[in-house]
Amino acid sequence: MERFGVTAPPARNRSKTALYVTPLDRVTEFGGELHEDGGKLFCASCNVVLNHVRKSAISDHLKSKTHTKRKAEFEEQNVRKKQRPLTASLQCNSTAQTEKVSVIQDFVKMCLEANIPLEKADHPAVRAFLSRHVKNGGSIPKSDQLRRAYLPDGYENENQLLNSQDC
Repeated sequence: MERFGVTAPPARNRSKTALYVTPLDRVTEFGGELHEDGGKLFCASCNVVLNHVRKSAISDHLKSKTHTKRKAEFEEQNVRKKQRPLTASLQCNSTAQTEKVSVIQDFVKMCLEANIPLEKADHPAVRAFLSRHVKNGGSIPKSDQLRRAYLPDGYENENQLLNSQDC
């Protein structure tokens, strides 16, 4: 090691943490009681995040009374619930979210085709009508957000449609 200019740190300063262990390594080591998602190590039955760096923390958790109690309840229910990280949850688009975007885009397109100014969407009577009679109509944003976020998409779509008709 000294030949390469690297010296080993003194033994007394060494930490007892595993430097190059990943959550997947711990899953293979401890079996089906743990699972990995998003770079985090989860206990399958307790649904809590564990420190994958220290093996003793994992083994202490697996020996704890709360883990054994939750594991018994978990096996009794026979349902596997896996906790997902927040980033994975935010990336997931539900049908309601995609439907909401579709309703907003259709509303902007209707306003453009009927030559209705987007400011009319801010009127209380229009808001009441949309929320009462249109599914997801209450989720239509105010005119400034319609102009910023959805009008450029509608403009691009119409521009492409016109260009395809010209050819």
